[in-house]
Amino acid sequence: MTADRAHVAGRLEILPVTGIGDVRPGDDLAALITTASPWLADGDVLVVTSKIVSKSEGQLVEIPLDEPAREAAREAALRAETARVVARRGATRIVQTHHGFVLAAAGIDASNVDPTHLVLLPKDPDASARWLRDELRERFGLDVAVVITDTMGRPWRLGLTDVAIGAAGVGALADYRGLRDAYGNELQLTQMAVVDELAAAADLVKGKVTQVPVAVVRGLAHSPGAGHGRGAAELVRGADADLFSLGTAEAVARGLRAAGDLPDAERFAPSDGVVQLPDLPFPTTRSVTVPENTVAAVLVWAPAGDVRAAVEAGRRVERLRAVLAADGLATAWLEIDDPGRLTGEIPEGGVPLGVLAIGRGSLPSL
Repeated sequence: MTADRAHVAGRLEILPVTGIGDVRPGDDLAALITTASPWLADGDVLVVTSKIVSKSEGQLVEIPLDEPAREAAREAALRAETARVVARRGATRIVQTHHGFVLAAAGIDASNVDPTHLVLLPKDPDASARWLRDELRERFGLDVAVVITDTMGRPWRLGLTDVAIGAAGVGALADYRGLRDAYGNELQLTQMAVVDELAAAADLVKGKVTQVPVAVVRGLAHSPGAGHGRGAAELVRGADADLFSLGTAEAVARGLRAAGDLPDAERFAPSDGVVQLPDLPFPTTRSVTVPENTVAAVLVWAPAGDVRAAVEAGRRVERLRAVLAADGLATAWLEIDDPGRLTGEIPEGGVPLGVLAIGRGSLPSL
């Protein structure tokens, strides 16, 4: 929640909702939940596993029992749910779904469902949370918040945990930026993912094999009666702001592709604000004009008439440009206006091919 700041009022309770049973397409989820939890009260946070939401909404894919048709159906479902592949290793694929979530196999699940079906994520988990909250308020007179969860892994950490993929009635983020800690330091970056914390806490009483798909968190002050809020979609970090938006192999592949299309710098960034043209190994007047702020330059040549040597020189130049770009240095390939002026700068029998100018720059845009 960006405006409000969720907090615990006294103590926090986490209560399992048992007895819901198997959920099928078309089932009345609001009625199933209230029947199983007649003690549900205003101000509670209802935490619901996405699988029963998906089942009730008919988000199922039928698959055959026999291979290889079964695996082909799985692959087709994964392709349909994938917006982009983030990383892959062997049969494992981490993908971004059309919702914006990054998780293994697009969240497609074959557990707690009959063997002839796969369960997809809800089409719009925030909309599902809003619908369920409205149903509970309008039909059963209950003013509660709703969080829809799914299980995900985390980079750099073993184990899975539940996180929020949909929310209504409780803000996704608690924003503490601008407040001061006990030592008077102003908080600059602190935003707590409240709905993810609720999801993880609730999963302690839900579990994966006990068929308890719903839990209630009681004691969180979250402004009951307020609007639905912006939902869990607020937590999705766009790839443009994600420093780890690709797996290792995918990042290497993108870097190699970028290396094949390195642009020539028209000018280089100043070095500490001071332009210092180095002593270049060739005259610059009428032969080569290097860009402003050049810090080094390499004269490239090959034996006269040796096409293979010229091609090899060009290949090495491109390799060097790629290495320099990876280290944050920009380059420019310069044609020589007057090759005759450089004859004294190269070995006898050689011809100049061009000049590689080097200066400060930045990595190619990813």
